[in-house]
Amino acid sequence: MEYRLLGRSGLKVSTIALGTMNFGREDPSRPLFSLGVTEAKRHLDLCIDLGLNLIDTSDGYGQGASEEIIGEALEGRRQTIILASKCFNRMGPGPNDIGLSRHHIIAACEASLKRLRTDYLDLYQAHKWDGQTPVEEMMEAFDRLIREGKVRYVGCSNFSGWHVMKCLAAADRDGRQRFVSQQICYTLQTRDAEHELLPIAVDQTIGTLVWGPLAGGLLSGKFRRDREGPAGSRHSGFKWHSPPVHDWERLFDIVEELVAIAEARGVSAAQVGLAWTLSRPGITSVVVGARTEEQLRDNLLAADLRLDAEEIARLEKVSRPPLPYPYWHQLTMCAERFGPADLALHAPYMAEN
Repeated sequence: MEYRLLGRSGLKVSTIALGTMNFGREDPSRPLFSLGVTEAKRHLDLCIDLGLNLIDTSDGYGQGASEEIIGEALEGRRQTIILASKCFNRMGPGPNDIGLSRHHIIAACEASLKRLRTDYLDLYQAHKWDGQTPVEEMMEAFDRLIREGKVRYVGCSNFSGWHVMKCLAAADRDGRQRFVSQQICYTLQTRDAEHELLPIAVDQTIGTLVWGPLAGGLLSGKFRRDREGPAGSRHSGFKWHSPPVHDWERLFDIVEELVAIAEARGVSAAQVGLAWTLSRPGITSVVVGARTEEQLRDNLLAADLRLDAEEIARLEKVSRPPLPYPYWHQLTMCAERFGPADLALHAPYMAEN
């Protein structure tokens, strides 16, 4: 297992992280929140044995059920794990039971600590953007949790580029702890994060964790033009829309290339997709979730898979989206003055010009 520094911090995390949106009410008929404590313990045993050290959860997963299961499953081995959770989600009926106000951040953190049976969180993340709370209040609340010893590092998730930069600017101006990481959606099929978020990761030295790196299983090779994939999966019938698929033909072209590379390598398409994501600039770790130990074991093997230049070029050709403005203008008008953050987006496009 490879380990990478999380942003500007000295904290090293495994390049594969365990996502826990499958931990919940022990209902195997559901595509999410289906695993109970027994299955969770087996998954954790496997992850720890193979060197994974980062577990990611949220109070919004099953309304706290995921955190409760992790707390029980981690009993007696908390120190071996980098534990991350998130806040923002509606956790009650009141007007202040949601968002990133100081009130809700602190209350949500204390509730998560109880469910997780721990005194501290290694990483606490704003799960979603709150446009009604001043960023100064948000960053002060996160900073307070660090000073009180309840949290060691803070990050954000699903923020746009200007959201991230506004929060970093407020933290720097007021002498607060800044975000060390962002958690984003980024796959061969959904490459929007390349426009702003990956350049920010490079420029600001922010660790980047990727959720849904296989697009909820769509890039696993199990979904093809001629079949819908496993029954009971979140994409069964192609009804799941996170992330949305705007061009199914393009998606299936990507899957076919993944499968072709995987078959030539003797690995799974899922491993190839994860390895591609880990090869991208600014990426720290990919967060994988699995309903079975077989799926989990297969995903973990991606940590040791290195794609060669020809394989990456093939995946680049089939998945690269057109550049929106102002990036196409920058590519044609000022490429000779690009810095490292610009190249996080532009380098593949420049190779063809």
